[in-house]
Amino acid sequence: MLDKTKDISASAQAWLDQFARTLGEAAALDRLFLADSYWRDVLALSWNLQTITGRDAIAQALTVFAPQAAPSNFKIAPNRAPPRWITRAGTNTIEAIFDFETALGRGSGILRLVPDAADGERLKAWTLLTALDELKGFEEQLGISRPRGQAYSRDFRGPNWLDLRNASRHYTDRDPAVLVVGGGQAGLAIAARLKQLKIDTLIVDRESRIGDNWRKRYHALTLHNQVQVNHLPYMPFPPNWPVYIPKDKLANWFEAYVDAMELNFWTGTEFAGGAYDDAKDHWTVTLRRADGSRHIMHPRHVVMATGVSGIAHVPDIPTLENFKGTLLHSSRYEDGETWTGRRAIVIGTGNSGHDIAQDLHSSGAEVTLVQRSPTLVTNIEPSAQLAYAIYNEGTLEDNDLIATSMPTPLAKKTHVMLTERSKELDKELLDGLRRVGFKLDFGEAGTGWQFKYLTRGGGYYFNVGCSNLIAEGAIKLEQFADIEGFVAEGARMKDGTISPADLIVLSTGYKPQDYLVRKLFGDGVANRVGPVWGFGDGLELRNMYARTKQPGLWFIAGSLAQCRINSKYLALQIKAIEEGMLET
Repeated sequence: MLDKTKDISASAQAWLDQFARTLGEAAALDRLFLADSYWRDVLALSWNLQTITGRDAIAQALTVFAPQAAPSNFKIAPNRAPPRWITRAGTNTIEAIFDFETALGRGSGILRLVPDAADGERLKAWTLLTALDELKGFEEQLGISRPRGQAYSRDFRGPNWLDLRNASRHYTDRDPAVLVVGGGQAGLAIAARLKQLKIDTLIVDRESRIGDNWRKRYHALTLHNQVQVNHLPYMPFPPNWPVYIPKDKLANWFEAYVDAMELNFWTGTEFAGGAYDDAKDHWTVTLRRADGSRHIMHPRHVVMATGVSGIAHVPDIPTLENFKGTLLHSSRYEDGETWTGRRAIVIGTGNSGHDIAQDLHSSGAEVTLVQRSPTLVTNIEPSAQLAYAIYNEGTLEDNDLIATSMPTPLAKKTHVMLTERSKELDKELLDGLRRVGFKLDFGEAGTGWQFKYLTRGGGYYFNVGCSNLIAEGAIKLEQFADIEGFVAEGARMKDGTISPADLIVLSTGYKPQDYLVRKLFGDGVANRVGPVWGFGDGLELRNMYARTKQPGLWFIAGSLAQCRINSKYLALQIKAIEEGMLET
C-alpha cells in the first residue's frame, strides 16, 4: 500500500501500522526509513529529549526503547490537521499528525513520508516525532474534567476559595515540592503546567511586583515577534490584542495570569542559593525576603527560570574608568527623556543596543552607536516573521507540535533558506548599512537570527527603524576597533577626535546561566551540570527542559513559545519522578 495508493491518509496509516508491527525488529524497521532520516523522541519512548539520525541508528534505538515503553495504537489523529503534502526544509513531503499510547502515557507525533528514489519510489519516513502528552492516571483536569469546586462552594461552615488560596500560597506549614526561581514567562509556564498536574509549586522572584521583569525594561520596548506566537499555556491572549505586545501590557497580563491560574508566587524574594541532600533527595535553599527575613525551604526540585542569561555582562574595557559621565549597563536603562539635548554613546549592536539608541534619538539626544562585532540585521516585517509563518494558519496545538517535530539539522537548513530570502527582501536596507560601514553577518553557516539566539542568546537586530536612522546618518556609527580609549568627556578615536558623551550605555549582553549556577550552587554542582543553553556537539539544547546530572535541578528558558511548548515536557518529567515512574 505504501507505494501504490494515492490516498495520503491511507499511506500514512499503512506506514504507522507497519511501524507498530515491526517495532522490535531492527531489520524490518530499517526498511521503513530513508537512509538520511531523523527520529526525535520527546519522553515518549526514551524518557529523554533526543534526536537520532540515520536509518540504521534509528532502527537500533527503537529496538532498545520500544520493548519497555510498549507503544501501540498508532492512529492518524482525528481532530488535528489531516495528512497533507507540504514543503518542509525545501523537501516535498506527506505530513501526518498521529496519536499513540505507551504503557505509561499517551502521546502525539508527526510522520513525514518521502518517496525513496533508491527503492522504487516507495514512501519512507524522512522524519518521525514521538512526544509524550500525558501520563495515564494523572491526566490534567481540563474542560469537562475540570474540578467542580464543591469543597468550598457547598460547605458553608468550611473555608471558602480565598481562605484556601491564602493558605496555599503562604507556606506556613509545608515546603513546596518544586521551587521555581524567576517569575517571567519561563517561570509562569512551568508553574502553570505543574499546577495542572497537582504538584505543589512556589515561584520566587526578586522584583517587587509580578511582571516587573518586563515592566522595568526600557520605556519603548515591545515584543519583536507577533502575538499569535506568544501565548502562555491554557490562557491565550485576547483576540483583539495588538500584533506586537507592549512590555507593560505583557507585564500586566503576567499579573492577571498568576491570579487566574492560581499560581503561588512570592515577590520581593531573592533565591540566595542551595545545597542538595542526596540522602534525603531534597534541597536546602535560602530565600531572602524584601522585609529582611530569611526563609529556609526543602523542595525536592528547583527549576531555574531566570532566562537565557541571568547576570549582566560588563566587559573590562581599558580606560573606561576615565569617563566622568553616567555609565549604565543596558539592563539599567529606562527612558531617553532624561537625556534630551544631551549626547550618548551606546556600545553594542544587538536588539537592546539598537532600541536604546533609537529611544535616545527619539527623545532628542545626539547618539553614537558603537559596533563591537558584525551583527545580523533583518527588518521586523516581513523578514523576521518568516520563521513563524506556520502560526498564521492552523491551530496553536498543531503548530507547536510541528515546531517540536523539526530536528535541528533540518531546522538549520530551513533557517538558511529563510535568511537568504530575508537578504533579498532587505537588500536596500542592508546596502545602506554597508555604505556607512556597518558590519553585517548572517549567523554561523548562514543560519540566521534564530540560531544566533539558540547558541548565544543574541547578536542580531530586528529593525524597527534604527537601522534606517544609521543608514541616513541620523544616528552616528563608530567601530569599537577605532576607539583609542576613553577620556572624561567621552571616547577618543584613533584619529585623535573626541566622540563626546554625557551617557555611555553598555549594551553588551549577559553572561551564560553557567555563571549563575556556579554562584548559587557552587563549583561542584556547576561542574556536574556543565554548560546550559546552546548545542555543543549535540542536536538538543544543553540541559534545557530535561533532567540534568544534578538530581532535582532543572532549567527552562527562551521565548514565550519555547516556554509554552517545553514546559509541558519538563512538568511531565517532574510528575513522573514524583509518582515513582522515573528516576532522577
